[in-house]
Amino acid sequence: MDIFSTLYRLHIIPFLKKWRLLSFILGALDIFAIFLAFELAYITVYLPHGKEIFFFLDKRLLLLFMVITPLWLLIMYLLKATEIPRTKKYAALFWEYFLSAVAIFMILVFIYFIFKLYALSRLFLILIPTYGFLLLFSLRVLEYRVFKQYRAKGFNFLNVVLIADDTSLPFIESLLEHKEWGYKIVAIFTGSEEIRKKYEKTIIILPEDYIEVLNDLMEVDMIDEVLYIKNRIATNVIRKIIRSCEELGVVFSIMYRDEKLTLSNTVKTQISNYKFLTFINVPHNTYALGVKKILDIVGSLLAVIFLSPLLITIAVIIKVTSPGPVIYQQPRVGLRGRQFQLYKFRTMVVNADELKKELEDLNEADGPAFKIADDPRVTKVGKFLRKTGLDELPQLFNILKGEMSLIGPRPPLPEETAQYERWQLRRLSVKPGLSCFWQVKPDRNSIKFEKWMELDLAYIDNWSLRLDFVILFKTIKTIFHKTGL
Repeated sequence: MDIFSTLYRLHIIPFLKKWRLLSFILGALDIFAIFLAFELAYITVYLPHGKEIFFFLDKRLLLLFMVITPLWLLIMYLLKATEIPRTKKYAALFWEYFLSAVAIFMILVFIYFIFKLYALSRLFLILIPTYGFLLLFSLRVLEYRVFKQYRAKGFNFLNVVLIADDTSLPFIESLLEHKEWGYKIVAIFTGSEEIRKKYEKTIIILPEDYIEVLNDLMEVDMIDEVLYIKNRIATNVIRKIIRSCEELGVVFSIMYRDEKLTLSNTVKTQISNYKFLTFINVPHNTYALGVKKILDIVGSLLAVIFLSPLLITIAVIIKVTSPGPVIYQQPRVGLRGRQFQLYKFRTMVVNADELKKELEDLNEADGPAFKIADDPRVTKVGKFLRKTGLDELPQLFNILKGEMSLIGPRPPLPEETAQYERWQLRRLSVKPGLSCFWQVKPDRNSIKFEKWMELDLAYIDNWSLRLDFVILFKTIKTIFHKTGL
């Protein structure tokens, strides 16, 4: 029986896709595996001595778990072990998880001696990384195999454009043959007659002389990566492609065969046995990005837990004061043009979208954005929520689902991105955020659209953890000062 056909018939996969829960589930499984490692180590060492059956009943061990878990996740992220690989070998996976377990063991030893936790069993500290390694590695192997089947069915794929020649045939065949890798070839630019004859019925084949068309293709289609896989490197062509990719925030990679080849602003990547130099046009501080990702998950989860009374109170007030749903869902554009449903507390009347057409002439914002200072569609409760920014709180669930980050450019509407100028599309090269430069400006609604776009690009170009913390604290200040309107 095909497990994915069964899951589709039971509406499980459509449900997971609709709510984008896969990333959240994978992260939760990693945390559960670490939790289980602690529990198994505890049962092995302490249960025979008549101790409690659960480790978290001991406050010291619970605190140790809360310290070790984010550190373990961060280490796995830095080792790129948290990603579900597309073409990675099992030996490489084994080594990554082994190194993470060794690192955690060293941290546990450090904590043991620094904080003088001599009452703890040393065997317990050895078994935590041992069980953790076995559970996490086994879990990732299982997930790897499931995702291979998932991608083979046409899901979780990357859209790529190839620039190829006759020597590229084996690589193209590999991408087409191994559907479990999850690469979808959108188009091939080539001067090779052999490639044209072989693939023109199934893939868009364009003459290499038409490389300028790539600019238009990247603007209108969701292109994740451009792969230059020719044997000879034409530097003048590559420079033009790099500029276009940087402008639009699309990843550009060159296949290389010379191990000594290094270029500035690149990282070495791999697709199966094929090696690439990938040009970086977005923030790429691996450590800082790892911390950011963990802060997104932990921060949004803690915020949902601690703010749950406030979230419930706001929901009740909205329901009592105006007819309609509590949560307003709106299609927004996320990373590299992919759409998702943004959650907000409803601040307008139910038919606000229909009334918008009647209010177009009153629009006070320039560019594709739509803003009215005293919007008649906004409810009384909605005005307060907008002033304080509390209407954005449901987006914490967007963050948990992996669609957004705590800090980043605000996700635009699809009709807005359709009107973007070419240079403005680069703001889609990073994950959108709950708050950004523009969001914390006291006079944000009077800022010109072009300036708004420049602020977002400045955030991308100057990103750092420190900058995220500054914006986060200013966002909290905005809530208390009620400067949202």
